[in-house]
Amino acid sequence: MSDAIKHECGIALVRLLKPLDYYKEKYGSSFYGLQKMYIMLEKQHNRGQDGAGFASIKLDMAPGERFMSRVRSSEQQPIKDIFGKINQRINGVEESLKTPVTSSQQLKSAFPYVGEVMLGHLRYGTFGGNTIESVHPFLRQNNWMHRNLIVAGNFNLTNVNELFDNLVTLGQHPKEKADTITVMEKIGHFLDDSVSKLYKKLKSEGFDKKAASPEIAKRLNIAKILRKASKNWDGGYVIGGMLGHGDSFVVRDPAGIRPAYYYQDDEVVVVASERPAIQTVFNVSIDAVKEVLPGSAIIIKKSGEVVHEEINPAAERRACSFERIYFSRGNDADIYKERKALGRLLFPKIYESVNGDLQNTVFSYIPNTAETSFYGLVERVQDFMMEESEAAILKEPNLSPERLKVLLSPRPRIEKVTIKDVKLRTFITEDSSRDDLVAHVYDITYGSVKPSDNLVIIDDSIVRGTTLQKSILHILDRLNPKKITVVSSAPQIRYPDCYGIDMARLEDLIAFRAMLVLLEDHNKTHQLEEVYKRAKADMEKETHEIQNHVKSLYDQFTDDQISKKIATMLRTDEINAEVDVIFQSVDHLHDACPHNTGDWYFTGAYPTPGGNKVVNRAYMNFYEGKKERAY
Repeated sequence: MSDAIKHECGIALVRLLKPLDYYKEKYGSSFYGLQKMYIMLEKQHNRGQDGAGFASIKLDMAPGERFMSRVRSSEQQPIKDIFGKINQRINGVEESLKTPVTSSQQLKSAFPYVGEVMLGHLRYGTFGGNTIESVHPFLRQNNWMHRNLIVAGNFNLTNVNELFDNLVTLGQHPKEKADTITVMEKIGHFLDDSVSKLYKKLKSEGFDKKAASPEIAKRLNIAKILRKASKNWDGGYVIGGMLGHGDSFVVRDPAGIRPAYYYQDDEVVVVASERPAIQTVFNVSIDAVKEVLPGSAIIIKKSGEVVHEEINPAAERRACSFERIYFSRGNDADIYKERKALGRLLFPKIYESVNGDLQNTVFSYIPNTAETSFYGLVERVQDFMMEESEAAILKEPNLSPERLKVLLSPRPRIEKVTIKDVKLRTFITEDSSRDDLVAHVYDITYGSVKPSDNLVIIDDSIVRGTTLQKSILHILDRLNPKKITVVSSAPQIRYPDCYGIDMARLEDLIAFRAMLVLLEDHNKTHQLEEVYKRAKADMEKETHEIQNHVKSLYDQFTDDQISKKIATMLRTDEINAEVDVIFQSVDHLHDACPHNTGDWYFTGAYPTPGGNKVVNRAYMNFYEGKKERAY
């Protein structure tokens, strides 16, 4: 992706179902679970650059012995940092041991972080700062083992303010108004309530306080707690949690916006944000890895019993299509096919853009995430050229070998035109210096394009257009192509996301800015105020009654009109080549990704009521000149 936007967070939950000495005997390591968690996080590293965290629970520890551990990092290489700290602690213990430990209980007593229940998290910051305090997992402590709660997730909620007010109404005093804290305190409130009610019930049955504790662990209804806690959540979420006594869970939003997969055998239960991470780390087939159903939770009791419970009724499935286009790693079998299909489906528009002159067209891509779509596009170009050759051969029955060779010779011209050199945004803050350095993020392969050539270059998406305008188009123009056609395998991004992706401001989106220019071109700028008034009036309504009023501005123009306006905005006076911009159509997106139909950033069709409220608030912020988040 040429425009840097925040990714999705990632989670991994590992529950060992056997005693720890079992893994030592079978796999040769007492630290089997830690090793698996480390690889799980590394295999999902694409989902987090701002921080990483790990927490573990040791089962059946004696009072006074540590049963919960947590380590977090917001360093530049957070996974390396947290497991470096874990290894350092473990190595220190090993060096101090006078006699080897063999039993599971001895292992847990001797070594920090070694437990049966583990939760890992990778963070991309979409809300709040990138300090250590913002890194998951979050911890809610209590002297009652059952009331200790550890939470981590991949989510954003649109109604944090309302949920915060609900907590205050319940008598709580949350330390901050962040969705993670709000979610944890919401779960924690109903956890406390359930434990208290169970204790009263057990007391009436004759249990004393000490005897009641293990019985509470058996009877605690995690599904009921999650139902009460999540009743009013509006957003996309996959939230993992662990309780101090050993119960654990992962719950998913009713529309299935955020992804979650699990695998289970007699040794382990594992849940992760991406399917191939589980396949690779545990060496299992694609069929063995299942999806956590929308609106449901996978719950692993302390006993090892695994149950799947509906927490909220499943809504229409609106799984995020951006996961397929860009966020998830492309080694998932289905995602790989879908990305190739996205490239293949773009061919008709590209053929039109180059006026059918494929022999004088060079095809390339912007590294690295557009590579798979590029393969699909090139395969379609190759098939088309072969079809043309076959048709020409059939028209000429008596071909000489020389003529046959000429007819069979056309091949797609493929070059690695762009090279990504460095990430400069991490240390440049002044706009003037930043712009100059951003222009050098990409470099070109000189001699790969002739002056008479069309250059077609595919990107997975165009969000702000900043890097295209300030860097990529300028360096491509140095090759002196006749025409540069920039192709996005995603449709035009027109609306903010509010379920995890850091696309919060409308004015940052080049499609929105192009629409504003078109309104001006057509003397329709008065509509901006009209939409503002309607959006503002809707803020007084119940959330489910609010409409997306920004759609009415886009509806006046065709996709092609907006694409052409984007092309004129990106092409500065210094660029000599003709510039064309092509976007995927929404229909073709759904053809390529039929099971992940969440497309609100393209269409404005938000899957939860809070989405419309967010887009209207984002528009009001734009109109009022406020550089604020809309959620």
